[in-house]
This record gives sequence, C-alpha cells and structure tokens, in this order.
Amino acid sequence: MLQIFSQIFKSFSKTERQIFWGALTVFAVSGLMLSILIFQKSTVKVPAESRSYTEGIIGQPIAINPVLAGNNDADRDLVNLLFSGLTELAENYQESNNGQTWNVILKSDLKWSDGKPLTSDDVIYTIDTVQNSESQSPLFSTWQGVVANRISEQEVEFTLRTPYAFFLDNLKELKIIPKHIFGIIPVSNFHLSNFNLEPVGNGPYAFSSFEKRKNGFITEYNLTANSYFSGKKPFIKNFHVKFYPNSEELINAFNLKKIDGFGGIHPDNIDKLKLNRQVMEKFIPRYYAIFINKNAKKGLSDGNVIAALNLATDKQKIIEEVFGGKALLANEPILPIISGYDKSADPGNEFSLKKAGDLLEKTGWKINALTEAREKKIGKQIEALELSIIVPQIPFLLETINIIKEDWDKIGIKLNPIILNPTDIANEVIKTRNYQMIIFGNILRNNPDIFSFWHSSERFYPGLNLSLYENKKVDSLLESIRKNSDETSRNKDLSELQKIIGADQPAIFLYSPTYIYIAPKNFGGFEEATITTPAERFINVSKWYLETTRVFR
Repeated sequence: MLQIFSQIFKSFSKTERQIFWGALTVFAVSGLMLSILIFQKSTVKVPAESRSYTEGIIGQPIAINPVLAGNNDADRDLVNLLFSGLTELAENYQESNNGQTWNVILKSDLKWSDGKPLTSDDVIYTIDTVQNSESQSPLFSTWQGVVANRISEQEVEFTLRTPYAFFLDNLKELKIIPKHIFGIIPVSNFHLSNFNLEPVGNGPYAFSSFEKRKNGFITEYNLTANSYFSGKKPFIKNFHVKFYPNSEELINAFNLKKIDGFGGIHPDNIDKLKLNRQVMEKFIPRYYAIFINKNAKKGLSDGNVIAALNLATDKQKIIEEVFGGKALLANEPILPIISGYDKSADPGNEFSLKKAGDLLEKTGWKINALTEAREKKIGKQIEALELSIIVPQIPFLLETINIIKEDWDKIGIKLNPIILNPTDIANEVIKTRNYQMIIFGNILRNNPDIFSFWHSSERFYPGLNLSLYENKKVDSLLESIRKNSDETSRNKDLSELQKIIGADQPAIFLYSPTYIYIAPKNFGGFEEATITTPAERFINVSKWYLETTRVFR
C-alpha cells in the first residue's frame, strides 16, 4: 500500500506536490481544531489545587481569638481563616415557633486542628466566656440574655430572654474556641495565653508558624490547609499572610511580587499598582455620617440649620473627588444593600448652596459682616453658627471635611475641624460625648437591626447612638423590628423608621465606600457581592483558586 502511494506521489508534478502538502496541512489543522472544539464542548473548566497564596495586610495581630478579636483588622482576618462560624459546624439548626429557642446540632466527628474532638461543650464554654465580663469580649453585649444548654455531645439549645428576629446571624458569626486549650486558664488571663498567637482552630486553615523581627514586629503567618476541616478542602494548600506598617509598603510588596493580593486599597492608589491584576469591588453595609449632638449648641437644635447643612453638603462631589466614584451615596441609616430598604422612604439628596443660604436668611440667621458667620438672637444671647467637629485622623475623612468646610463657609457657617487620633476618639471623646459634631462610621450587619445606633437607651457609652438621638416612636419601631420575624410587617416598620429619622435629621449621612480587593489575573472563587466586614472576604476562602483544569461534563 505504501509502495503504491509512494509511486503515485512520485508521479506528481512539483505543483501537484505543493497542492497535496497544502491540502494535507489544512486537513491536519482542521482535525486538530475540531478535536479541541469537541473537547471543549464536552468538558468544563473547574478550579484545581494550587500550591500557595500570599495575602498582604496592614497592621499587626494581637489576639487571634474569636472571643477577644475586636476592631483589630489583622486579628479579624486571621480569625476568619482559622475558625468557622457555628452554622458551618452544624448539621442542622432549628428555630422554635415562638422564636425564643434555637437548637443547633453539630456535625459528627468534628475535630480541632490539633485533632482533639470538638463538641457541644466547646460551644457552651465559648458562650460562657463571652458572657463573662472578665473576658472583656467585644461580643459581650451581643450574647446577653442568651442561655446555652447542653442537650447532648452534638446538640446545644439556645434560649433567648426575648425573641430576636436576627439571631441566626449571631449563630453564623459565632466562632468557637477550644475548651481543652482555654478551660484551664482563668478568664482574666486570656490575653496572656500564647494560644492567642498560635491558635488551635476549626476553620479551612490551620496555624503552622509565624515569623517576627527582633523588635517584635510580626512579619508573616504561615497557614496550611486544615486536614480536620469539616467543610470542603481548600483549593489553595498553603496560605501565607504578610504584614506591613502602611499602604505604601503594602503596594510596594505587591509590585515586587512578594504578595499575591490584598484588600482595602484606596481608589487613588490603584494607579500605583504596576502588575497585571484584577480589581474587585465589593459592598460592605457601613456608612459614614456627621453625627450631631443637638444638645451641645443651640444653633444645632434648629431644624432649619440642619436642613441647610444638608443642602450645603455636596455628597456626590465628595464621592467623586475622594473615592473616584467608588462609593454608595447614603441618605439614611438603612442602606440600599440592606434587606428592608424602602426607596420610596429615602429622603433623597439635593445639593444647593443657594437654597441653603436662602433658608438660613429666611429663618433669621444673618451674616455678621465682621466674622462673616451667620448669627441669630436666641433669647437674650446672640448665637453664632461657628461649629466644631471631631475628625478621626484618616486621610479620606480629612479630605471629606475639607470639601464640606469649603462649601459651608460659602453660606456663612464656620466649621472648625478638631483632628484627633482614632484611638483617642474611641477611648475619650465617644465615652464622654463631648462634641458638637463628629464624623464617624457605623458598621452594620447584613440585616436591618440598627437598634444599637439609634435607640435612646444607647445614647451614652458604651452605646453607639452618637447623635444622642431620642424619639419614642423610633424606639418602639426599633424594638418591634428586632422581635418581628414576619418580613412583610417588619418591612412596614422599617419604611416608617426611615421616614421618621429622615425627618428628624439627627445626622448628615454621607457615603458608604466600596471595598476594593486586588488579586492576580488568574485568581477566582471570591464571588460574594456583599461582605459584612473586610475580614469576611475570607468567609469562603476554601473556594479561592489560582489554577484550573478541564473535566468531562
């Protein structure tokens, strides 16, 4: 056969041979392309195992312990990598008809990362520790009025003093600590335990080692996939976390390929990134506002003044100039991304310096030619609209206040920013409520429970009602919203709540910044559109991947 083919081929002219080889090449390429097409149609691309990933974080870990981790982002980040929420450890959970009892049944054969059994005793021990004031746990107020009872080695019953419609969120967010590690330590000594830096957890990753300099600065945490994890095994085997003192060094580390990804970058800094990357935008239910203490100055108790301040605050300009457009506009304490938000009840946003000036003029606030500030006689005294505001020393808040100050000055309202360290504000100013106004952020949960920010019982420390706002109808609605499990009627209350707070103007709501995460081009698995806190970017970290493969459908 080959001889016959050879003889035929030799009989071809030069031109015929060229045509033959051309046709053969086309046939081969077509066959290859067809094979590839058939393979692609009959297979699907799926994540594959990857060797390692390195995350960059600004700050330092102090206590990688779910009971102790507070506002320290480094602690919260590592806690989410090393510990699972209670519902992730549960086989099943169920609410009673009256909403006051919840039963949680744990998965069988749960283990800690050191191989020791994880049981209902660990759950109850965690609750008891949180509720013990000596632990100084940030979760203390969240778990007051809840009794945890052991039903069996796998089942825990939670009894609530009063029904709480969002208790499931508490269960999801609760991360358990090991009784066999901490049970022998007095609660008052928790902060001294080495296990706060060498944690034994139950999450997708397990602690391996950490590195630090001679001066005590921790440079890196090394984690490995937890072989006892009760969920799906992470695609990324080794997870490294590197720590930096500031954003400049963090960005430099990314450009030098020392880290793969990081979050929380300011939009202005994106252009400083030199490598190919993905820029992922996520929503977080938080907002920044100017909270007004109307008792601190007579002018601030005048509704017309507050209305004028709102009109003279160019929120859209702030969002564009400070965040490059990467923020949601906020007009009230219920954000559009929160369940129950009623667009029709949103007071809306209008910027007009002319209307603001006209309103003040019409209501008796005249400009003093010497001070160029508006003033008005109230009783026997002349009240001037020279206002002070506490501002945390955070770049985007300083930029925000500069824009607001410039516009308010145009309508005769003098604004004097008092710039302080955020820690000093938290430890001193907020405790005493000694301010006329304060610009601050409220971090919400993914539910419409805003009780702690606006109920009158929260007006004084440690409450978070920074406006010292008091309205009996609002109190009643907030209490009802907390207890009501019927979404339809609860949303009616939420709509009314929006309208009342909008009319009372206890604050000038500004914006909700978008959370930005930077990752390599081949990165995948971070699919959540909304995360409750920056640390929750790791809530499904076991789904993250860097490589893919194809499998038949």
